[in-house]
Amino acid sequence: MAQLTDSLPDSSLARLFAREIAAGRAVWFSLPGGSPLYEAGEEADFFYLVRAGRLGVFRREEGLEPQFLGVIRPGEPAGEMALIAGAPHSATVSALRDSEILALGRDDFFRAVETDPRVMTELARLMILRTRQSSAGVVGEPSVFAFIGLGEQVSVRPLAAEIAACIGRLGYRATVVGAEAQRAPTEWFSNVERDHDFVLYVAEADEPSWTALVSRQGDRLFRVAEGSATPPPPSALDLEEPLQRQQLVDLILVHPAETTAPRGSEAWLEALKPARLFHMRRRFAPDAERLARVLTGQSVGLVLSGGGARAYAHVGAIRALHEQGVPIDFVGGVSMGAIIAAGLAMGWDDAEMDRRIRHAFVESSPLDDIAFPMIAMTHGEKVRERLAENFDDRDIADLMLPFFCVSANLTTGAYFLHRRGSVREALRATISLPGVLPPVTIGKNVLVDGAVVKNFPSDIMRSIQLGPIVGVDVSRGRSIEADDIRPPASLWRWLISGDWRRGPPIVSVLMRSATVWSGAEVAATREATDVLILPEVDAIEIRNWKAFDPAVEAGYRAASEVLEGLSRPVIDLRRRLSLEETAAALAARTPPTLSAPAAAPVLGA
Repeated sequence: MAQLTDSLPDSSLARLFAREIAAGRAVWFSLPGGSPLYEAGEEADFFYLVRAGRLGVFRREEGLEPQFLGVIRPGEPAGEMALIAGAPHSATVSALRDSEILALGRDDFFRAVETDPRVMTELARLMILRTRQSSAGVVGEPSVFAFIGLGEQVSVRPLAAEIAACIGRLGYRATVVGAEAQRAPTEWFSNVERDHDFVLYVAEADEPSWTALVSRQGDRLFRVAEGSATPPPPSALDLEEPLQRQQLVDLILVHPAETTAPRGSEAWLEALKPARLFHMRRRFAPDAERLARVLTGQSVGLVLSGGGARAYAHVGAIRALHEQGVPIDFVGGVSMGAIIAAGLAMGWDDAEMDRRIRHAFVESSPLDDIAFPMIAMTHGEKVRERLAENFDDRDIADLMLPFFCVSANLTTGAYFLHRRGSVREALRATISLPGVLPPVTIGKNVLVDGAVVKNFPSDIMRSIQLGPIVGVDVSRGRSIEADDIRPPASLWRWLISGDWRRGPPIVSVLMRSATVWSGAEVAATREATDVLILPEVDAIEIRNWKAFDPAVEAGYRAASEVLEGLSRPVIDLRRRLSLEETAAALAARTPPTLSAPAAAPVLGA
């Protein structure tokens, strides 16, 4: 049975298991794809070594979607930290594909390492490496991806080749493998995956046997389809495959180069239920570059907080990001921050963003359709009109950038994550400040402003993508004071001056009350960012919709200072070492260092 370790790289761990297998103490077993090796919270009774296949590491936090942390490859251990610490497992580990596992009981493991201290030395190095990787948000980065075509209208290989070329320009060695490798031995696949930083397996729609093999080979799977085509029925797809169950199957819809506003994407989400949706235009380099960043863990997610009129600062921060050449690949936000994030996802450039926000919020108040306060102080019709004017009838699925926003669900007492459905309905929900705007109902759920439960959703962004996160938070500045809540000295003067359009002082009280979070909550959400921007907006009253220019300038200034203070580009903050860089570091006898994120720069903290 010692031959079970022959295919593994030579290491102290492989030699340990060879001895223990020969002595009959270690066991071998097969783990079908999608099956858990262990769950978070379980006791660590065994030490595991992956012989073949790949395992995925997942963190499941209450209220959040499962977060994929990375992969464990052949020759690597699993469960070692909990076993040595004598603590329960902190994450769930499941098979991404059919895998083979070697296992050694706790007592036998500790007895064995007493006779071979090199094992503990090797494990100590590995645990230090994984701790650094964990601080960077990933345990072992996915590097093998499967691209599978749906329908004869789309050709997958040219698109994958374009993405691979972009990966190469990022400093990595990537290759595209098609059906020509269908009859290659297992060792050939292992060698290709070992010799390249990234492997992209591609299967066209008319290659069913190769498709079946490819779908079991990747760490993550991308289905590729023509955006204008009709989705296949769910019965034509295997929606119970291991990667699908682990939410590791994404969808790429392909469009002509001139497309700026896809339509009908919601039907694809309903049919395929992908974890994420990406739009890719043919011969449009920025889209291929974006997907290359997604695959290499260098995609940039932008998170924008709520904060009433202070959220105008996001407009300036975005302008600074553009000027510094920072790409924006995922966007999310809450309340007013969600509206600006949705504008980015719509494809608005800086000039259009400025023009639309000014017109919608500055040139006339969105909150002056005062109502008898049975449910709220305003009818909310002016807000609906502005949302319809700027976002038409677009679905979130049809936005060019992956987008999400958050509202508070009064029915369940939790947050409600909007990643599908109507853009304007989602935005109307996330800005529905209790008492100021009427709530929104979706099904039986009563939804209000997301700032009530989660005003800075960087943790949600972290669960969606592995790359760096830039966060702009305008919710923690000094807010209302006694003067801000005094009734106007003269009601008539208040009406004649037009100040009534901002709403009475109670609006400030309600808006600020919705965004008061504990220090621990703020620290936890800010910790998920790699670049934290805190504009100085203390002087801007939260309901002063005319304060556009000073707020934009505050956001621009804060973002510029933070970006200029970075030691490397934003996309490199979580960059992994290439195989060539790792080999060079080893040849120089210096330990390779991970590009773990530096402490998030903070302005005005």
